[in-house]
Amino acid sequence: MACFCNNPQVGSVQVDLRHRQVSNTVEEVQRIIKELTMEVSTKDSRFQCISNSGIHSDNIKVLTPTLFLISVPIRGLMGYKERRTRQWRYYTLSGSRLLSPVREPEKLHQWLELESFLNPAQEWHDAHVAIEGDIVPAKVVNVFKEQLEAAIKACNLASKVSILETVGSVVRIAVETTEGQIEVELVPTVEMMNCWPKKARWPRLLKRWPSTERVRCIKSFGFNLMATSNYHWLLSFSRAEQVLLGSIDEDGGCRRKGYRIIRQLKEDVWCPGSKPVITAYHLQVLLNQSPAG
Repeated sequence: MACFCNNPQVGSVQVDLRHRQVSNTVEEVQRIIKELTMEVSTKDSRFQCISNSGIHSDNIKVLTPTLFLISVPIRGLMGYKERRTRQWRYYTLSGSRLLSPVREPEKLHQWLELESFLNPAQEWHDAHVAIEGDIVPAKVVNVFKEQLEAAIKACNLASKVSILETVGSVVRIAVETTEGQIEVELVPTVEMMNCWPKKARWPRLLKRWPSTERVRCIKSFGFNLMATSNYHWLLSFSRAEQVLLGSIDEDGGCRRKGYRIIRQLKEDVWCPGSKPVITAYHLQVLLNQSPAG
């Protein structure tokens, strides 16, 4: 990949300034969300407080300078087991059983059979989050949202934090910071450590990078199951992405600076706004698959 360090369209000073501003905003938002999730956790121990390990926390992902994604760890769900064939059960939204689906999976009335969690903790058998033993992401999100609303009041943060209209199963809030208003998507997340899903066939065969040792290390960080869909737990590999990005310049290249420049071009020129067509994930894939610059 060609080095973008001398790109005339975007100066290095401007890129560094953007990075510092975003880093400061991340830290500010993270302090607020940490306080809120700590309060939520004291009331419902199934939801954990997010970590506060600086701007590179695994829990926070900057989608744009004004849109963050934060995963909220869930306690008590473990032993995830992949099924070779998908099995389904069908419900109305009130929970009554149907013999066949009313519409296609993501439209309405269908949940993935989640007997994949082995021996979930007793508190997950609550009817508020489960139907006939199936732990439903949308119900988990509803419980978290109720606890979050209470936490905002308990922490006296109503002047800084407000809950936005829900889209799908994601809890969206607006956070007032010194740099302006930031939109944050909060997603309850099951963290699966020291395992790797078989359906994620990575890396591809005959790839020289990353090395076998690096792949083994990255896979040891595991993956996440995120409640970003009403009906299914979706796979996420945020920890693996962090490890890959942390080593993109180990051969002496300048991919990290190129990545920052491309992100700023994307945000300022290609697709400005809070809902980009080109995401940070697309840029990471491009850089991680590129040979040395």
